[in-house]
Amino acid sequence: MIQTIPAARSRFFSPFQLLWLLAALFALAACRSPQLADANITISVTADAATRTITIAAGSTVQQALQSAKITLGALDRVEPPLYTVLNADDAIKITRVQELFETEEQVVPFEKQIVRNESLPEGETRLVQAGVNGLKEITYRRVLEDGVELSKSIVKTIDLQEALPEIAMIGAQSSFVPLSIPGKLAYIAGGNAWVIDASTANRILLVATGDLDGRIFRLSPRGDYLIYTRKSAKPADKEINALWAVRTNPGSKPFFTGVTNVVHFADWIPGTSSIAYSTVEPRVTAPGWQANNDLYRYSISSGEKKKIVDASTGGVYGWWGTIFTFAPDGRLAYARPDGIGTVDLDGKAFKPLIDIVPLNTHSDWAWLPSLTWGADSKTLYFTAHASPSTLVSAEDSPFFDLNAFSFENKATMTIAQHSGMFAYPSASPSRPNSRERQYQVAYLQAIFPEQSESSRYRVLVMDRDGSNRQTIFPPNDAPGLEPQNLVWAPGQINGQSGYFIAVVYQGNLWLIDAGNRQAFQVTGDGLITKIDWR
Repeated sequence: MIQTIPAARSRFFSPFQLLWLLAALFALAACRSPQLADANITISVTADAATRTITIAAGSTVQQALQSAKITLGALDRVEPPLYTVLNADDAIKITRVQELFETEEQVVPFEKQIVRNESLPEGETRLVQAGVNGLKEITYRRVLEDGVELSKSIVKTIDLQEALPEIAMIGAQSSFVPLSIPGKLAYIAGGNAWVIDASTANRILLVATGDLDGRIFRLSPRGDYLIYTRKSAKPADKEINALWAVRTNPGSKPFFTGVTNVVHFADWIPGTSSIAYSTVEPRVTAPGWQANNDLYRYSISSGEKKKIVDASTGGVYGWWGTIFTFAPDGRLAYARPDGIGTVDLDGKAFKPLIDIVPLNTHSDWAWLPSLTWGADSKTLYFTAHASPSTLVSAEDSPFFDLNAFSFENKATMTIAQHSGMFAYPSASPSRPNSRERQYQVAYLQAIFPEQSESSRYRVLVMDRDGSNRQTIFPPNDAPGLEPQNLVWAPGQINGQSGYFIAVVYQGNLWLIDAGNRQAFQVTGDGLITKIDWR
């Protein structure tokens, strides 16, 4: 048997295999990073006012170079080029040391000097009412330094350590007006300061002399022993509009800050308590300068406690403008907003709509709010309503406004004064003495030009609670009218007069008008009065 022995494998590659092997080796070599064994480069580093040369491995980044040089960077330091940059020979690294320093210093605030005219002093007599006291504030600055050179210095925080008190000198400006005895206390704002008249128009007490009362809130407590008021804020308008303060009406009392800010439309005393209710807004850069929260809070004067009554809401049509409120003598609360009026369920913390009102389209950055007041019996609510137009003008553009009354006894609404004007501001008198049915009068403003009531001046009219016996009491028909304002009734009758008095601001002065015989008395003559209240 013959065996066949296989031939031995050749130990040599064919030309084709050799070419394939060489191609594979070249491809493998191409996939590997080039190796620079023992290659170094020299660079320069400038930091802390010194430049030095260092040697590092080729291919190093700026961060690796700084680590090699044992240079530590601060959180604000700048490096050029950036830390991730791969360096080449003879490159330069520059480090700029940046420092942020905060420094605090105390600064004296010089007191201002104020001169106040007082008609209760003889002409030319001067009296120092309050000695000036410098204030003190703490200012924190932020300084930024680069390589030891200051680039900027700015104020980051200011704290008032002590408020400056102005020096107030009172100069007599004796007027020829005859003093008049009055019931209760009558408070007014003159030249941004708060005054109170006690018992007689000749007895005037300066309560607040800061000169910055804005008049948005100015209300005496029911007993006349406290005054709440708002002061303009010194902060930017988009941060804070004003602040709510309070002061006792006794001479020499020191005002105190309630901690409440941004109160534009409403703050008033809650009947039968030592607390106030208020509503807030959020400051805005755009007109009108705020966005109303349409909320309601309670603040206790005695304890300083704050409590939310009603949550914030959109407030209906044109709700960005805000909501106003008014308390009835029995403690019930009514509200008015651009599209209607209603009451507030204090227990349920909710608004209860009562009457829808067609909102006024002002075609501007303000909104009209119905004015309203309770009758002395707490059974009737008087309010201005946007009336229907007499032409084809749309309802929202109607120029007419009526004075209406809503009776809670029979759930009926009636018009008691047609075309009164948009700023009628009805106000009910106290009940007449010895009146079984709590009879009272209602005063309101009547536009001289009802179709242009936005710009028209007004006259004061008084009527019985049902709208009867209407008469114009001030000013005379041949005299200019009043600027729109809230009318304020006296808390009681003045001896020797026929009816209750109404206090008004006329041509910048305080006037008292007897609603019974229409006799008017001018109280001040300096033309500085802007706001009044009487309790």
